[in-house]
Amino acid sequence: MKSKQPERWKKESKAIKATQVAFDISTEAQKRLKLTAIQNDLSPSDQMRKILGLPSKKPVRPRLTISLSENDYLILAEHYKLDKSDKLAIKEMAAKEIIAFVMDD
Repeated sequence: MKSKQPERWKKESKAIKATQVAFDISTEAQKRLKLTAIQNDLSPSDQMRKILGLPSKKPVRPRLTISLSENDYLILAEHYKLDKSDKLAIKEMAAKEIIAFVMDD
């Protein structure tokens, strides 16, 4: 008997079939691609898709990401004088610091 998948799982299974591809290009080429992407209000991956003639969607909620290890959280908790287990407060303070940095320019 065939099990019936919820609709959201069908969409996720399509995403799972995508394969991430990395291109080894020079630092200068990466910099130029990223600057072009910024000028076009695109992410670097969407800029590459545009160059290759592939479709892309505008992000609903554009955001920047950073990977934080447990040690990074400890360092930031100390920096902000917060409890190391309060990751949400740590992320909020980090966001405020980053925003203040870019708005100070």
